[in-house]
Amino acid sequence: MKLQIRHLLFFLILLGCSVTLLAAEPQLAGQASPPSEFLSLWYRQPATRWTEALPVGNGRIGAMIFGGINRERLQLNEDTLWAGGPYDPVNPEAKAALPEVRQLIFEGKYREASRLISAKVMSKPLAQMPYETAGDLTLTFPDSTSVENYRRDLNLDTAVSTVEYVENGTRFTRQVFASPVDQAIVVRLTADKKEAINFSVGYETPQKASIETESGNTLLVRGVNGSSGRGPTIQGALKFQIRARVLADGGMVNTTSNSVSVANADSATILIALATSYKSYDDVSGDPEAIVKRQIAASERKTFDQLLAEHIQEHQRLFRRVSLDLGHTDAMKQPTDERIKNFHNGDDAQLATLYFQFGRYLLISSSRPGSQPANLQGIWNASMNPPWQSKYTININTEMNYWPAEPCNLSECVEPLIAMVKDLSKTGARTAKEMYGASGWVVHHNTDLWRATGPIDGPEWGMWPMGGAWLCDHLWDRYEYNPDKAYLKEVYPVMRGAVQFFLDTLVEDPTNHWLVTNPSLSPENGHPGGSSVCAGPTMDLEILRDLFGNTIKAAEILGVDADFQKQVAATRARLAPLQIGSEGQLQEWLQDWDYQRGVDVHHRHVSHLYGLYPSWQINVFDTPKLAAAARISLERRGDQSTGWATAWRLNLWNRLHDGDHAYRILNFLLSPGRTYPDMFDAHPPFQIDGNFGGTSGIAGMLMQSRPLETEGAAQRFEIELLPALPSAWPDGHVTGLRARGGYGVDIDWKGGKLVDAEIRPTTSGKVTIRLGDQVADFDVTQGKPLRLNSHLEQ
Repeated sequence: MKLQIRHLLFFLILLGCSVTLLAAEPQLAGQASPPSEFLSLWYRQPATRWTEALPVGNGRIGAMIFGGINRERLQLNEDTLWAGGPYDPVNPEAKAALPEVRQLIFEGKYREASRLISAKVMSKPLAQMPYETAGDLTLTFPDSTSVENYRRDLNLDTAVSTVEYVENGTRFTRQVFASPVDQAIVVRLTADKKEAINFSVGYETPQKASIETESGNTLLVRGVNGSSGRGPTIQGALKFQIRARVLADGGMVNTTSNSVSVANADSATILIALATSYKSYDDVSGDPEAIVKRQIAASERKTFDQLLAEHIQEHQRLFRRVSLDLGHTDAMKQPTDERIKNFHNGDDAQLATLYFQFGRYLLISSSRPGSQPANLQGIWNASMNPPWQSKYTININTEMNYWPAEPCNLSECVEPLIAMVKDLSKTGARTAKEMYGASGWVVHHNTDLWRATGPIDGPEWGMWPMGGAWLCDHLWDRYEYNPDKAYLKEVYPVMRGAVQFFLDTLVEDPTNHWLVTNPSLSPENGHPGGSSVCAGPTMDLEILRDLFGNTIKAAEILGVDADFQKQVAATRARLAPLQIGSEGQLQEWLQDWDYQRGVDVHHRHVSHLYGLYPSWQINVFDTPKLAAAARISLERRGDQSTGWATAWRLNLWNRLHDGDHAYRILNFLLSPGRTYPDMFDAHPPFQIDGNFGGTSGIAGMLMQSRPLETEGAAQRFEIELLPALPSAWPDGHVTGLRARGGYGVDIDWKGGKLVDAEIRPTTSGKVTIRLGDQVADFDVTQGKPLRLNSHLEQ
């Protein structure tokens, strides 16, 4: 069998001979056509930066795919590969110091309170553990100087990333996906000519790891995670293992001490499995070797076609629940990076559809039952110490990750978050007792794999005890969207414990005699007192009204805790009220500080507007004066901010029914300054919450649902159709959205007006439908669709 010279040189390299070849990527010739699928991200060149690479994931493991020609890079992650090990960060001096801290705050001595918090209250270590990369699987190919018709894409409908190009008359194709069925990342290499597949597989990692080969076709990486901590260092306690098995059709497979090579094959498949010894936040006794061996062996028993078909079927079970059509234009024919640059031109509504579905794709890929929740970067991270450690920042960012889950019909994807909240109720109980001398449980503004719950980073960021209370919103949302008393009974003790902490720790404001939190802050904004630390910021009181009200309603539905309900209701009635300030704004603090010197009036956080979104405490129907005040606050804050903060503003303007204003914000969010070429959100740097907030915002333009006031255990909901439809989307349709109460919602519109809607109830009862000024009540029967025209008539 004859080998071309370049293949011979490559084969010599595989055998360990020293041969120097060109390292640069080849020149790209010709021009690829856009993929036929409307739901694909596609590009005419390989990625040169991480934020140009394309993500695949199955909830637990993920890869960023660069699509190189001479060298492919798959940057890998496993969602339990974090630094450190089990630890308790509570400062033993905190409980004794807190009474003095509270007194200083009530006396207006905010700087002194902040210094005392820094010295006596903050956690040890001061920083939590970072999420870590597993490293890079590399594929090295024979050098090429020129290829034609290069294209790489990510098909959102199949969750498969593909690279295609023509070299010397041969078409090469690579496919990559992360199977949720087989828990493996699968790489397939094919060509349209025999014996054309030649490559070498290697591994690079910043982890403490050994790289070797075994069984003649398997690359094996064994390692331990890193250590971390500001203050006491938390030593790495996890073992991890990565296996990549190379299966070739024809040709030869050879190994060196740290690489596997394939020469002259017709095709090849690489099966990649990753696991750590993590079992839970307090148990690292798992066996990663047994896990990855089992996963590789199970995957190897299937053909590639079987692996692919089962992967696609499972992905589409979730992904195809929702469809959105905002129209098609010639702009769709351009590569995705060019479309992002040109979105401001206003002739590419389908890019908003792609962005919406990309957000749903990312949630499916980074948060599935049994996985960890999506962190600050989902599951994708190339660093040992990424920005903000890629933790769970729970003063907005983690919550925003899950805003689209329920309305966009991905309820199962919330299960990892619910599991984490259950964990936090245990570690947070320890913090409540040791730090505050309180019952119940508490979490501050961040947590990590080890479910740390103490205040971190510094007083101006970390002295905020509301993280767990806000997370309980998602426990309740899950019930409202999917009414199930068995589930509610399961999570009610967690909600009750969060309430109990505040029953024990709320204190009376000496000026107005309201009940307030102290110490706390309005994330992460400073006030004229020279600190961010304060008592009773507006956001805290809004979160507590929701937590208390939802917990009371849950107890009523379950028929339990009558005396506790009365206690919570009485405490709720004493919370400080929402206040309108001197300039007509919704006050961010108890004091009218919003526009005084020293306050950042354009701050990225809009914490005091929690009551407008995600809560329904403020709305244009029931509280028009507060809604007007929130509008003034929002206008003064400004539209343009960091990626996630821009997405929050988008959702807020939706609640104010200003679709064109919301669209202008979406236009900025989808600009190159806030969206990277691979459609990842740019804070900058990358944070995935902006993607999820943007997806939620698009859904909120088309449909919103809210609970109506009811007595006792009864519940009733209102579904609003096209509440913030922008003029840029005159025609379209959406199917498969979900509304509170367990309703499926389909909507068709033309010329900016409703054509028809279908409401699909999963329970029988009453529902209110709103369309502009029209409001109608309907009796509905489980399983019987309600079809309505533009006059809300059946």
